[in-house]
Amino acid sequence: MEHTDIDSMQQAAESREKVIVRTSIIGIIANLFLAGFKAAVGILSNSIAVVLDAVNNLSDALSSVITIVGTKLAGKAPDKKHPLGYGRIEYMTALIVAGLVLYAGITSLTESVDKILHPETPDYSIVSLVIIASAVVVKIFLGSYVKKTGEKVNSGSLIASGQDAMSDAVLSVSVLASALIFKLWNISLEAYVGVIIAVIIIKAGIEMMIDTLDEILGKRTDAEFAAAIKKTICEDPEVHGAFDLYLYNYGPDQNYGSVHVEVDDTMTASEIDAMQRRIQVNVYVKHGVILTGIGLYSINTKDDVAGEMRKKVMETVMAHAYSMQFHVFYADTAQKKMSFDVVLSFDCDRSEAIGEITREVQALYPDYAVFAQPDIDITG
Repeated sequence: MEHTDIDSMQQAAESREKVIVRTSIIGIIANLFLAGFKAAVGILSNSIAVVLDAVNNLSDALSSVITIVGTKLAGKAPDKKHPLGYGRIEYMTALIVAGLVLYAGITSLTESVDKILHPETPDYSIVSLVIIASAVVVKIFLGSYVKKTGEKVNSGSLIASGQDAMSDAVLSVSVLASALIFKLWNISLEAYVGVIIAVIIIKAGIEMMIDTLDEILGKRTDAEFAAAIKKTICEDPEVHGAFDLYLYNYGPDQNYGSVHVEVDDTMTASEIDAMQRRIQVNVYVKHGVILTGIGLYSINTKDDVAGEMRKKVMETVMAHAYSMQFHVFYADTAQKKMSFDVVLSFDCDRSEAIGEITREVQALYPDYAVFAQPDIDITG
């Protein structure tokens, strides 16, 4: 990797951190103001729904603080103990945020049920209704801004905070609706609205936790993203195919990977070296992925017999529904050996499938030693 590419990567990381911190600070200020106003309204009007809405805003402010701390820690330079950096700390902070949201939801549910069992009559004023309505507008703009910023800089914590803020706007609308119903018809629904709010908060917390755990455990790479990387690799004039793409994530925008490519069996070491460097630079510039290893598979170009064998073997292999892809075929016609990889579907018995393929190819070429290697596509 060229020094200019490394510098540009560092600058992008620093810029991303500043955006996340600035956006989180805006969220903290906005949520603290909203929490203060709503808490005052809720206490003065004796409304559990408004008080719970204020607590929710307070938890949002705390979530933003945690996001800032996590981003700062994740930005620490790599060291001997963690040579690939601390980027995954962001996933841990996102998990903490999800836990706070879940806790707030459970607490809200308990308080709301208690108010249903021991009801108290609320007393809304025009001022309190205006404050609640204003909070709805603020939350809509705040949620939209935070979520879009999170998507732009690939921050799971900001995206989660933005989604939570948009959900808060919906909840605040329900609180406002229950207040208007009480003012117009003297029907108190606020405790029941509190239950609905609590259930929605709990659901959001669980979903955020599941999404974050998927990132920590390692989830399947997006098929379109993987296909785009393979397309970029195959644009190199020396590459005939790209396979076995593995991607490793060490935090947002910290992606590493390895891949195998098919090339002519006549390439020299210097030509291979130049090709690998081109591929690494192109993939990083276009997709932000650092390829740490590029393995090679050679294609028979000097043996016409081997070329015909490849076509026949591929037809035989791909005739099966469980065969998803056929690649890296190589035949040594002098020593009577052939080898190839077959990407098998996840719903087949891999041992039986590869055994069947081996027997069929062996029947076509009984004097050859056949080595069929089962493979999986983790990115397709």
